[in-house]
Amino acid sequence: MKEVIGEHKDILVMLDHLLKEQSKFNWDNFYSERDRGIPFFVNYPDENLVSYFENNLIKPGRVLELGCGPGRNALYFAEMGCSVDAVDLSQESIQWAKERATEKNTNVNFINKNIFELELAEGQYDIVYDSGCFHHIAPHRRMSYINLVKKALKPNGFFALTCFIPGGELGGAEISDWEVYRMMSLKGGLGYTEEKLREIFKDFKEIEIRKMLEIEQPNNLFGVKGLTTALFQK
Repeated sequence: MKEVIGEHKDILVMLDHLLKEQSKFNWDNFYSERDRGIPFFVNYPDENLVSYFENNLIKPGRVLELGCGPGRNALYFAEMGCSVDAVDLSQESIQWAKERATEKNTNVNFINKNIFELELAEGQYDIVYDSGCFHHIAPHRRMSYINLVKKALKPNGFFALTCFIPGGELGGAEISDWEVYRMMSLKGGLGYTEEKLREIFKDFKEIEIRKMLEIEQPNNLFGVKGLTTALFQK
C-alpha cells in the first residue's frame, strides 16, 4: 500500500491502519474460543429487538445487520419473516453464525466483510440493526457509518442499535474523540450517553432510547446492564 494522501478517503484509511497497528486485539481469536462465557455468545436475541416486534414498532421486512457476530439477532429477524443480510469482519463469527443457521434450518445471508466496503444500492432496507458494532467505530469513521445507514435505509426505514454506556460493566471508555488519537486506542469500545446518541443521529427521528433490561439466564432473551438501546427512524 502506498502511504500517500491524495484525497479524503486516504486519510480515513491511514487512521484505520494507525489504530489497528496499536491494537493487539483480534476478532477471529475472540470468536474462536466459543466456551469462554462471553455474555453475548448466547444464542438469544436482544430483549429490545424482541420488544420492537411485540410492540409493533417495526414489522418484518428486509434487514441489514452490522456486526452480526455469531448471528443470534440475524436468526431472530429471519424467524420473524425478514429477509436478512448480516455482516461481520470476523471470519470465525460468520462461520459460527452459519452453523447456528444450519442447526435452526434458517436462511440468512451472512457476509464476511468490513461494513465500509459494502456495495449498497440506495434505499435497499427497511431495517438496519447494530448490536455492539457502533461503539467499536473510531470517530473518524463515524460520518461514514451514518452515511452508510442513511443510504441503506428506505424512506421511513428504522435504525436500531445497542451500545456501551460510559463506564459500563462490559466496557464504555469515557474518553473524548481527540483522546482516541492521543492514545491511539478505543480502549475496548467507546461509551455513549443518551444525549450523545441524540446528537450523533440528529438527522433521524427518535422513537425510543433506554437502558437495556437485565435478563436473568437461562432465558430466551438477551439483556445485560451497561448497554443503551436506541431506535430511530429515517
